[in-house]
Amino acid sequence: MKVTPEFIDYREQQLPADTGAVLVPGGFSYGDYLRSGAIARFSPIMEDVKHFADTGKPVIGICNGFQVLTEAGLLPGALRHNMSLDFICKPQPLSVVNNQTLFTDQFEKDQTVMFPIAHGEGNYYCDDETLTELKQNNQIVFIYQDNPNGSTADIAGIVNKQGNVLGMMPHPERASESILGGADGKLLFESLVASVEMAVG
Repeated sequence: MKVTPEFIDYREQQLPADTGAVLVPGGFSYGDYLRSGAIARFSPIMEDVKHFADTGKPVIGICNGFQVLTEAGLLPGALRHNMSLDFICKPQPLSVVNNQTLFTDQFEKDQTVMFPIAHGEGNYYCDDETLTELKQNNQIVFIYQDNPNGSTADIAGIVNKQGNVLGMMPHPERASESILGGADGKLLFESLVASVEMAVG
Protein backbone atom coordinates (compact mmCIF):
# COMPACT_ATOMS: atom_id res chain seq x y z
CA MET A 1 0.00 0.00 0.00
CA LYS A 2 1.38 3.40 -0.98
CA VAL A 3 1.12 5.97 1.80
CA THR A 4 1.08 9.64 0.85
CA PRO A 5 1.22 12.07 3.78
CA GLU A 6 -0.64 15.34 3.41
CA PHE A 7 -0.25 18.38 5.64
CA ILE A 8 -3.58 19.87 6.73
CA ASP A 9 -3.65 23.46 7.96
CA TYR A 10 -5.21 23.86 11.40
CA ARG A 11 -7.58 26.48 9.93
CA GLU A 12 -9.19 23.98 7.57
CA GLN A 13 -12.74 22.85 8.38
CA GLN A 14 -12.60 19.31 6.97
CA LEU A 15 -10.17 16.48 6.37
CA PRO A 16 -9.83 15.18 2.81
CA ALA A 17 -12.45 12.53 2.01
CA ASP A 18 -9.82 9.84 1.37
CA THR A 19 -8.02 10.30 4.71
CA GLY A 20 -6.94 6.94 6.12
CA ALA A 21 -5.45 8.12 9.42
CA VAL A 22 -4.71 11.37 11.25
CA LEU A 23 -1.48 12.21 13.06
CA VAL A 24 -1.49 15.21 15.40
CA PRO A 25 2.23 15.96 15.70
CA GLY A 26 4.52 17.22 18.40
CA GLY A 27 5.66 20.81 18.70
CA PHE A 28 4.60 23.81 20.75
CA SER A 29 1.11 24.72 19.61
CA TYR A 30 0.38 28.39 20.31
CA GLY A 31 3.76 28.50 22.06
CA ASP A 32 2.38 26.45 24.96
CA TYR A 33 1.71 29.82 26.57
CA LEU A 34 -1.36 28.48 28.34
CA ARG A 35 -1.66 24.82 29.30
CA SER A 36 -0.16 22.70 26.51
CA GLY A 37 -2.80 21.82 23.92
CA ALA A 38 -5.51 23.86 25.62
CA ILE A 39 -5.80 26.39 22.79
CA ALA A 40 -4.98 24.05 19.91
CA ARG A 41 -8.00 21.91 20.73
CA PHE A 42 -10.17 24.81 19.51
CA SER A 43 -8.51 24.84 16.08
CA PRO A 44 -11.16 24.60 13.34
CA ILE A 45 -9.85 21.27 12.02
CA MET A 46 -10.24 19.57 15.40
CA GLU A 47 -14.02 19.23 15.06
CA ASP A 48 -13.56 17.04 12.01
CA VAL A 49 -10.69 15.15 13.68
CA LYS A 50 -13.11 14.30 16.51
CA HIS A 51 -15.75 13.21 14.00
CA PHE A 52 -13.11 11.13 12.20
CA ALA A 53 -12.18 9.41 15.48
CA ASP A 54 -15.84 8.86 16.39
CA THR A 55 -16.27 6.85 13.19
CA GLY A 56 -13.59 4.43 14.39
CA LYS A 57 -10.76 5.60 12.15
CA PRO A 58 -7.22 5.85 13.54
CA VAL A 59 -5.86 9.01 15.15
CA ILE A 60 -2.41 9.38 16.71
CA GLY A 61 -1.27 12.25 18.91
CA ILE A 62 2.45 12.44 19.61
CA CYS A 63 3.90 14.64 22.38
CA ASN A 64 2.04 17.97 21.99
CA GLY A 65 -0.44 16.00 19.89
CA PHE A 66 -1.14 13.79 22.92
CA GLN A 67 -1.76 16.91 24.97
CA VAL A 68 -4.18 18.20 22.32
CA LEU A 69 -6.10 14.90 22.27
CA THR A 70 -6.57 14.92 26.06
CA GLU A 71 -7.67 18.56 26.00
CA ALA A 72 -10.13 17.72 23.20
CA GLY A 73 -11.64 14.88 25.26
CA LEU A 74 -10.54 12.15 22.84
CA LEU A 75 -8.40 10.56 25.54
CA PRO A 76 -8.75 10.55 29.34
CA GLY A 77 -6.35 12.21 31.75
CA ALA A 78 -4.09 15.23 31.42
CA LEU A 79 -0.44 16.09 30.90
CA ARG A 80 1.25 18.09 33.65
CA HIS A 81 4.68 19.62 34.16
CA ASN A 82 7.43 17.05 34.57
CA MET A 83 8.02 16.20 38.21
CA SER A 84 11.48 17.81 38.00
CA LEU A 85 10.00 20.94 36.35
CA ASP A 86 12.81 20.59 33.77
CA PHE A 87 12.50 20.03 30.04
CA ILE A 88 13.67 16.48 29.30
CA CYS A 89 15.24 15.52 25.97
CA LYS A 90 16.89 12.10 25.68
CA PRO A 91 16.48 8.55 24.34
CA GLN A 92 14.04 6.71 26.59
CA PRO A 93 13.47 2.96 26.99
CA LEU A 94 9.82 1.88 27.01
CA SER A 95 7.96 -1.38 27.44
CA VAL A 96 5.18 -2.40 25.05
CA VAL A 97 2.27 -3.31 27.34
CA ASN A 98 -0.41 -3.84 24.68
CA ASN A 99 0.57 -5.13 21.24
CA GLN A 100 -3.03 -5.83 20.22
CA THR A 101 -3.89 -2.38 18.84
CA LEU A 102 -4.03 -0.82 15.38
CA PHE A 103 -0.73 0.84 16.20
CA THR A 104 1.29 -1.90 17.91
CA ASP A 105 0.60 -5.31 16.41
CA GLN A 106 4.08 -5.41 14.83
CA PHE A 107 5.64 -5.29 18.31
CA GLU A 108 6.11 -8.15 20.75
CA LYS A 109 4.32 -7.92 24.09
CA ASP A 110 6.67 -6.61 26.79
CA GLN A 111 9.22 -5.70 24.12
CA THR A 112 11.69 -3.00 25.12
CA VAL A 113 11.90 -0.18 22.59
CA MET A 114 13.87 3.04 22.53
CA PHE A 115 12.07 6.25 21.55
CA PRO A 116 13.34 9.80 22.12
CA ILE A 117 11.41 12.07 24.47
CA ALA A 118 11.42 15.88 24.36
CA HIS A 119 8.90 17.55 26.64
CA GLY A 120 8.37 19.82 29.60
CA GLU A 121 4.78 18.75 30.30
CA GLY A 122 4.85 15.00 29.78
CA ASN A 123 3.76 13.92 33.23
CA TYR A 124 0.60 11.91 32.50
CA TYR A 125 -1.99 12.19 35.25
CA CYS A 126 -5.35 10.54 35.83
CA ASP A 127 -7.39 9.82 38.95
CA ASP A 128 -7.62 6.37 40.53
CA GLU A 129 -10.96 5.56 38.88
CA THR A 130 -9.62 6.38 35.43
CA LEU A 131 -6.45 4.39 36.06
CA THR A 132 -8.53 1.37 37.06
CA GLU A 133 -10.52 1.68 33.82
CA LEU A 134 -7.35 2.03 31.74
CA LYS A 135 -6.00 -1.18 33.24
CA GLN A 136 -9.28 -3.10 32.98
CA ASN A 137 -9.76 -2.11 29.34
CA ASN A 138 -6.12 -2.77 28.39
CA GLN A 139 -5.78 0.85 27.28
CA ILE A 140 -2.21 1.33 28.51
CA VAL A 141 -0.01 0.75 25.47
CA PHE A 142 3.48 1.96 26.44
CA ILE A 143 5.06 2.48 29.86
CA TYR A 144 8.35 4.11 30.77
CA GLN A 145 11.26 2.18 32.17
CA ASP A 146 12.80 4.41 34.86
CA ASN A 147 9.94 6.90 34.70
CA PRO A 148 11.56 10.21 33.66
CA ASN A 149 8.72 12.63 34.36
CA GLY A 150 6.57 11.28 37.20
CA SER A 151 3.73 9.92 35.05
CA THR A 152 0.99 8.00 36.84
CA ALA A 153 1.73 4.25 36.68
CA ASP A 154 4.72 5.01 34.40
CA ILE A 155 2.30 5.65 31.52
CA ALA A 156 3.90 6.80 28.26
CA GLY A 157 1.02 6.06 25.87
CA ILE A 158 -2.65 5.05 25.95
CA VAL A 159 -5.54 4.33 23.60
CA ASN A 160 -9.22 5.17 23.97
CA LYS A 161 -11.73 2.45 24.85
CA GLN A 162 -12.43 1.78 21.18
CA GLY A 163 -8.71 1.36 20.51
CA ASN A 164 -8.56 3.68 17.50
CA VAL A 165 -7.07 6.79 19.18
CA LEU A 166 -3.50 6.63 20.48
CA GLY A 167 -1.73 9.30 22.49
CA MET A 168 1.91 9.04 23.50
CA MET A 169 4.60 11.43 24.73
CA PRO A 170 7.68 9.68 23.23
CA HIS A 171 8.50 10.27 19.56
CA PRO A 172 8.39 7.12 17.38
CA GLU A 173 8.95 9.24 14.25
CA ARG A 174 12.36 10.20 15.62
CA ALA A 175 13.27 6.52 15.88
CA SER A 176 12.17 5.31 12.46
CA GLU A 177 15.54 4.99 10.69
CA SER A 178 18.83 3.54 11.88
CA ILE A 179 20.62 6.73 10.82
CA LEU A 180 18.61 8.49 13.55
CA GLY A 181 19.98 6.11 16.15
CA GLY A 182 17.30 3.41 16.03
CA ALA A 183 14.34 2.15 14.05
CA ASP A 184 12.01 0.83 16.77
CA GLY A 185 9.45 3.52 15.95
CA LYS A 186 9.07 2.25 12.40
CA LEU A 187 7.10 -0.72 13.75
CA LEU A 188 4.37 1.64 14.96
CA PHE A 189 3.88 3.14 11.52
CA GLU A 190 4.07 -0.27 9.84
CA SER A 191 1.35 -1.47 12.22
CA LEU A 192 -0.81 1.52 11.33
CA VAL A 193 -0.34 1.16 7.57
CA ALA A 194 -1.23 -2.54 7.75
CA SER A 195 -4.36 -1.74 9.78
CA VAL A 196 -5.51 0.94 7.32
CA GLU A 197 -4.80 -1.34 4.39
CA MET A 198 -6.91 -4.08 5.96
CA ALA A 199 -9.75 -1.62 6.64
CA VAL A 200 -9.92 -0.46 3.03
CA GLY A 201 -9.66 -3.99 1.70
